[in-house]
Amino acid sequence: MTTGDAVNSTAMSKSQIAYHWIKARIDDGTFSPGYRLVFGQIAQELGVSTVPVREAVRRLEAEGLVTYEHNIGAQVAMADESDYQHTMQTLALVEGYAAALAAPSLPGEALDQAKGLNAELTACLDNFEPSRFTALNRDFHRVLFGTCPNPQVLDLVNRGWNRLAGLRTSTFSFVPGRAHESVQEHQKILDLFDRNAPAGEIELAVREHRLTTLETFLAWRHP
Repeated sequence: MTTGDAVNSTAMSKSQIAYHWIKARIDDGTFSPGYRLVFGQIAQELGVSTVPVREAVRRLEAEGLVTYEHNIGAQVAMADESDYQHTMQTLALVEGYAAALAAPSLPGEALDQAKGLNAELTACLDNFEPSRFTALNRDFHRVLFGTCPNPQVLDLVNRGWNRLAGLRTSTFSFVPGRAHESVQEHQKILDLFDRNAPAGEIELAVREHRLTTLETFLAWRHP
């Protein structure tokens, strides 16, 4: 356990330390939905036996953050599929429209920032970390819709992204191959901004990008 992860062991029991350590990684996306919790590895990381780890996992299971399945073991709970689907469908509509409205007033510096973020996303593919990729992906999208002049549309988009964060779900965690497709689609969207494409083309490209991610997730859940 690193210094930054250290917890005051005099104030908390070993099971409490394990609980907070695991929960923090669920909250920040390090342990994404579906991630398998291996008691031995966690115990070794924390310098404790597996007993307090099991106690911590039982507590997280009672809180709905962890599920236990026969022959699989403990894993981070999956998000509600219908909630995720509805949020993604809504975002496809409102984010596409927001990006189209934002395009005419998007500063050149912002477009350069988006290109830089997509370059970082591309670099992430070589040493893939779903949580980092997801964070950069969020930043990329926010640059493109951030100058939307309609505050109500912008509010709907931000609500959608915040809801996704609350669901703790990233398709990139389950289907890493989607990340490769995503950066390619980002480039196509950037090209549309570069050539001042009609608003309808930008809206459609962003909408299809979002819906393709949803379709990939659903195909993974229902092979």
